[in-house]
Amino acid sequence: MQPMEYLLTALRSVMQNKVRSFLTTLGVIIGVMSVILLVAFGESAQAYVAKEFAVMGSNVLIVTPGKQQTTGLIPITAGSHKKLTSRIAETIKRKGEGVTGTAANSVGLAAVKYGNRQRNVLCIGTTPDFDTIRQLFTQIGRFISEEDVDKNKKVCIIGTTLKRELFGNDQALYQTVTVNGTKHMIIGIFEERGMALGIDLGDLIVIPLPSALQMFKGGEDELWELLVGVRSKEDLPRTEESVRQIIQSSLDGSDDFTITDQDGMLQTFDRIFGMLRVMLVGIASISLLVGGIGIMNIMLVSVRERTREVGIRKAVGARRADIGWQFLIESVTLSLLGGFTGIGLGAAGTLAIRIAYPTLPIGISLWSAALAFLFSLTVGVFFGVYPALKAASVDPVEALRYE
Repeated sequence: MQPMEYLLTALRSVMQNKVRSFLTTLGVIIGVMSVILLVAFGESAQAYVAKEFAVMGSNVLIVTPGKQQTTGLIPITAGSHKKLTSRIAETIKRKGEGVTGTAANSVGLAAVKYGNRQRNVLCIGTTPDFDTIRQLFTQIGRFISEEDVDKNKKVCIIGTTLKRELFGNDQALYQTVTVNGTKHMIIGIFEERGMALGIDLGDLIVIPLPSALQMFKGGEDELWELLVGVRSKEDLPRTEESVRQIIQSSLDGSDDFTITDQDGMLQTFDRIFGMLRVMLVGIASISLLVGGIGIMNIMLVSVRERTREVGIRKAVGARRADIGWQFLIESVTLSLLGGFTGIGLGAAGTLAIRIAYPTLPIGISLWSAALAFLFSLTVGVFFGVYPALKAASVDPVEALRYE
């Protein structure tokens, strides 16, 4: 028999038993669809995290007080006997290798009031390089200047959410708001940025560092964190070592601080998502295994049902190989039909999710579709070999006598 005849025979057998064929391939369909959807979810989550980090700037070193043994994760301020100060930030900006700027930050919650409206928001006291390092620019007005910091001017920049809540459609620029009881004039309004790492970048207020230190630290020069902008990704290791030496020199040799590489944090998340994808694909593959067992079971039943047919074919000259190939191709056909159906349903599922949640960057990847196809092909071959061998070994004399 020619290969095309094998395929046509297999398709005729499938069409003659439509319901049984569908139920047989159901395990493969569910397995392939699960692989497609789970990989799509994993990749979309990874892309979402990468996008969130990109919003917060790239090539950034984050220095926090207190020594942490765990690296590569989001920095959390730990207990420390040594303090990071704005003087250290200025020294790093002047002497650090590959440094494009520094932002000395003090962070707290503030009650922002205008007229009879009040809103509790995140308040960041910082220095002029913050907008460049964090890629958080104003759409109206300007950002904090060196003069604002040096002269401790009571000015502020607000996000779009805060502006809408306090002013509605009214003019906000150059209006005066009360921040924790201290009056500040609005000199700028940030661009609309949405959410980043769970923080609404429109629902915040930024003030000069000295004003924040008075508000949150009683005027003491003690930073929550220190951001260091780095010229390029390639400069990160060299700049980190330079920053470490400068801080240690400023703290009398103490290493009671932690430097976190933002790109390193992203790589850590990438590794986590990579392991999750492998685990999820492994779980989904169990359905393929079950589907393969179902195919082998139904092919063994088919061999038994068609014993007389096999005997007749052998009697008229069919070889053992012809019989074996016929049943093997039938098994592979069943598996591939399930695989293609599963890929189609998986693609439809990702499309439906994208329509329902437009902000989620989900989509079917070519490698996951190829992997699913390869899985279904492998299942068909692996679980089809034994039934094919069993059919090929049927004795023609006994088969012709079989009822």
